[in-house]
Amino acid sequence: MSWREIQAWHAHEGNEIIGVFESDGQQGLTSAEAEKRLQEVGPNSITGQRGISPVKRFMLQFCNPLVYVLLVAGTITMLMPGHLVDASVIFGVVLVNAIVGFVQESRAKAAIEALNKLVSLDANVVRDGHPRRIDAAHLVPGDVVQLQSGDRVPADLRLLHLRDLQINESMLTGESLSVNKERETLAEDMSLADRKNMAYSGTLVTYGQTTGIVVATGNRTELGRISHLLESVTEIATPLTRRLSRFSILLSWIIIGVAAFTFALGMWRGGYSLPAYVAGLFSGEPAITEIFGNTFISAVALAVAAIPEGLPAAVTIILAIGVSRMAKRNAIIRKLPAVETLGSTAVICSDKTGTLTKNEMTVARIITAKARYRVTGVGYQPKGELLREATTATIENTAQHGTNRDGGFYPSDAPAQVAPGDAIPVVVENSGALQQCIHCGVLCNNSRLVHNDGIWLVEGDPTEGALLTSATKGGFEPTRVCAEYPTLDTIPFESERQYMATLHRLPEGGTMIYMKGAVERVLALCDTALTEEGATVPIDRETLTELADMLAAEGLRVLTFARKPATAEQLALHQDNLNGGMTFLGFQGMIDPPRPEAIAAVRACQHAGIIVKMITGDHALTARTIARKIGIIGDEGSVLTGNELTSISDEELSAIVENTHVFARVAPEHKLRLVRALQAHDYVVAMTGDGVNDAPALRQADIGVAMGITGTEVSKDAADMILTDDNFASIEAAVEEGRGVYENLRKFITWTLPTSAGEGMLVLTAILLALPVIPIQPVQILWINLTTAVALGMMLAFEPKEKGLMQQLPRDPKEPLLTPILLWRTAYVSVLMVIGAYALFMWKIENDDTEKLVAQTIASSVVVMVELTYLFNTRSLTRSILSVGFFSNPWAIFGAGMMILLQLAFVYLPFMNKLFNTRPIPLIAWLEIAAIAIAIHIIVEIEKWLRRLHAKSQTPNQPAVTR
Repeated sequence: MSWREIQAWHAHEGNEIIGVFESDGQQGLTSAEAEKRLQEVGPNSITGQRGISPVKRFMLQFCNPLVYVLLVAGTITMLMPGHLVDASVIFGVVLVNAIVGFVQESRAKAAIEALNKLVSLDANVVRDGHPRRIDAAHLVPGDVVQLQSGDRVPADLRLLHLRDLQINESMLTGESLSVNKERETLAEDMSLADRKNMAYSGTLVTYGQTTGIVVATGNRTELGRISHLLESVTEIATPLTRRLSRFSILLSWIIIGVAAFTFALGMWRGGYSLPAYVAGLFSGEPAITEIFGNTFISAVALAVAAIPEGLPAAVTIILAIGVSRMAKRNAIIRKLPAVETLGSTAVICSDKTGTLTKNEMTVARIITAKARYRVTGVGYQPKGELLREATTATIENTAQHGTNRDGGFYPSDAPAQVAPGDAIPVVVENSGALQQCIHCGVLCNNSRLVHNDGIWLVEGDPTEGALLTSATKGGFEPTRVCAEYPTLDTIPFESERQYMATLHRLPEGGTMIYMKGAVERVLALCDTALTEEGATVPIDRETLTELADMLAAEGLRVLTFARKPATAEQLALHQDNLNGGMTFLGFQGMIDPPRPEAIAAVRACQHAGIIVKMITGDHALTARTIARKIGIIGDEGSVLTGNELTSISDEELSAIVENTHVFARVAPEHKLRLVRALQAHDYVVAMTGDGVNDAPALRQADIGVAMGITGTEVSKDAADMILTDDNFASIEAAVEEGRGVYENLRKFITWTLPTSAGEGMLVLTAILLALPVIPIQPVQILWINLTTAVALGMMLAFEPKEKGLMQQLPRDPKEPLLTPILLWRTAYVSVLMVIGAYALFMWKIENDDTEKLVAQTIASSVVVMVELTYLFNTRSLTRSILSVGFFSNPWAIFGAGMMILLQLAFVYLPFMNKLFNTRPIPLIAWLEIAAIAIAIHIIVEIEKWLRRLHAKSQTPNQPAVTR
């Protein structure tokens, strides 16, 4: 069998694999063979697809149906004599929008390149019978690699020889604890997290030594497989981009249809037949050319008026302001649409380790033969205390001995009256079994705690770090304990033995053997047990086993501690001395504790109608326990494992994914399946994570959220958002900000659509009524659209969040951008604007004998002032401006003032008169304009008030939700 055909390397004997690769476990490959294979399989590096070039990214900014309409209109207008200014303004609008979009949007995809950083720069390999250090990129299948503590695994290896080997694989599996490795052949269907005889590229050796044979390099490694998954993930359109896309297409067709109808109507009214028009245009007939030009300019005016040119820029700017706000709340946005997507998130799929938990092992329970203790505090910070759980026996002893009870290990101020389950502080020193159990955890230990920049870290195994922390909480300084009990010899932990043993000289003379290890193994070696009074009693294995199972059922990892006196002359350990006769000291149960702020954040998300699901590589029991503590599931909540996921079809998964909230022992492809299954139910899915194994799901999700401190570069580059404080609570804040951003976008659209539609209706009405002059010129419309979008519409981006955002359910992703309420408001506000502008325009033309250009200037000023007063209507879509607070958004006041100054310049400055065909207007006209604008503002406020009354009568005390 060729090595290229084998997949399940963990299911084959080491010697068999050596033979398949035609290698040698001692001599390795020859240099010539290694070079040959390097040419054949390529370097040990991960390659990805090429990104989008800057030129192409810039050109993509023009890929919008509304932009197409403007480009066509601008091109034809430019070809017509006397309309160069109109065409230039149209092209200027398109270009500015494209530049803004290009600058704000970053589509750089560095996730594949970041994977390369995880491959060691160098590797210790055996070639031609000699160890040498080479560039890891030159490793080939069949190479024999040597690793020791601190090394990063350079390729996928099948382990051949090892000593006390532990590897941290959290980046691939999500499991926080280092994995004890072994050489034995495993079953073929073993999950990645359980393949104890394999070492995978990018993982870290935390303890021990090993020799392994390279079975996969580059893209064929597990990291390479994740790279392939990343490439296969398609970019998901966000709810906002989907809505805007549908809206743009619909609006474009409407505008094109109406403009075409307008053009056809104007040509028909010209009185010529179609053949005559065609012949006249080709021959340059003046009358026909004039009719065509005037009619086309009217159609262009209609299109320009109806298209909300400021919408793309407004969306970009509003999202950018949302980015700034989120950054202040520890959430860095990498892709602008992610701001709005957060606001519509319906499901958050969260990794457990380091996201919902602290990624710091913590001793939570200690149990001796006669007592049970709780340990407070979390993480490696040595702050907390030991509390004894009162039992019936404790209460009886209390009655006999008062406050100085049970061998004197209670403090003098302990309560005299206790009930079962009460927790009482204890004095650990001289407390017999408890003190010795803690001492054993310190002495059977190869790690140390380090205090660096205000943060407590562990150098070595996290489990051993937790034992040192619990000792400090009990009042013992680990370094002092080690000095008082000097180590004479050590038998390191090995998976075959399932224990670690150390020999120490006692302060009072003599030597003592201390042991820590697995429950089954150490209990089997114990004949007696130590009590709190220091007495030795026969061991009750059945009861102790039940207690250990109880701790395991709580999701705790349980270690057993024991001791045995050594002979006075014994200065070395031998396994023969450890076959029995040990004295049980106690259990220490530890867990990676949940973040306290994560509990509150999950509760807040659920209150906002957001479903939180835990997706982790950890064991099912641990996942269930953490999920219950955090509040993701209740006591009856179920857990689905990776093996169960593998065995069910996509259809079966789709049926159960909504009601299952905890998934354990999952692989990267499982996370992808889960996210896709949820998206198939039309959920907007956010995925949080920090490891390499999270990257494909982060990319697939509607929004990927990576951890900024503990997250790998791969996860950060694949994500849409990065949390700078690794705090799940920051997601809640980001969701609230995202909902606020979407509300502001809705407000802008609610403001811009009626104004754009009103301008278009002004032109359309003039054509339908066959008026000799339209109330507003195309170049004036462009001026209005650009200036009001910046001075007025943009101010809505600064609108503060309204109350009650987090009491609403997530929005339905199928909800159209143009809701019935928005369509109704667009219709009646635009009609009111048309009536007001037309009434004043016609009045000035027919009764005041006002010059045409002056009347057009007055009509355009009506449009501007109506848009200005309507801005304050849209500061809240439901509440009145008085309840919102007129001065709560000072930017709106500033924008209104700026717009008034711009409009005065538009009306009175000579060069503006020449550029936009405007004329100065009398003071009385301004009073008439203001009266119309204020009247429309009052009408809109009355409509909102009536709608509030109706909503209150229909659904009293209910938040307005859409899902």
